[in-house]
Amino acid sequence: MTAQPRTMPADTTGLQLDAYLPYRLSVASNAVSRLIARAYEDRFGLSIPQWRLTCVLAEDGPMNQSALVSRTGMDKVTVSRAAQGLAKRRLLVRSENDLDGRSHVVALSPEGLRLHAEIAPLALAYEAALISGLDPNEVALLKRLLLRLQGAAGVLAGERTEAS
Repeated sequence: MTAQPRTMPADTTGLQLDAYLPYRLSVASNAVSRLIARAYEDRFGLSIPQWRLTCVLAEDGPMNQSALVSRTGMDKVTVSRAAQGLAKRRLLVRSENDLDGRSHVVALSPEGLRLHAEIAPLALAYEAALISGLDPNEVALLKRLLLRLQGAAGVLAGERTEAS
């Protein structure tokens, strides 16, 4: 007796993955991240989490791990590993947190700040290339919509209220 080929049932849910917004966002985000990750890794030896920490610390100044988790949207383990990698390269320095003895405050070292200054123009060039086919009004709308989607996801996850 030979086995019959297994057929998949027809999708009767109405869900079409290519039209499903969370899927489209994830695929687009992954494609952009892979493109940029190659540039940062090849040229500067930075992972995407390390690059995010570098940017946040350059923009916002010293902060503790909890604040970095919140600001970057990455989990604690990812933030911790990225910070360790940056510290190993002397791009980041740790100091005691005067407000909470159980945590540390991290900041970019002078070398980390120099690296950020070198990478920032490249990041802006990638962004310009990615959005070059869009009208400036479309870019502004896209940014507003992404912020609204992020807020809605936070509400659905119970991380924030509609007003926050």
